Amino acid sequence: VQLQASGGGLVQAGGSLRLSCAASGSIDSFAVMGWYRQAPEKQRELVATISSGGSTTYADSVKGRFTISRDNAKNTVYLQMNSLKPEDTAVYYCSAYRPFVRYWGQGTQVTVSS
Repeated sequence: VQLQASGGGLVQAGGSLRLSCAASGSIDSFAVMGWYRQAPEKQRELVATISSGGSTTYADSVKGRFTISRDNAKNTVYLQMNSLKPEDTAVYYCSAYRPFVRYWGQGTQVTVSS
């Protein structure tokens, strides 16, 4: 399975972006789909996940501002990001997980200017 992330860009603080992660195959078989991010000189961190049943989790830093969703018919996972802050600047990666296997997309840059 290949994951193609898109939707990143440059936005002012307070603005919004929607990231998309399109899979080359069905995402139905993945237990969890998620978004991670990595800022310069920092560790990659979990942003949000969504299970096959639709349960979601969020990092404390994005709760109330970001929303993860999935469209199984389109094999796509989304990350709606509102009220963006400069500290949200990072490369965002999508990930797909099933037991013993994790796939990563190539990343999309999000830059939030103050």
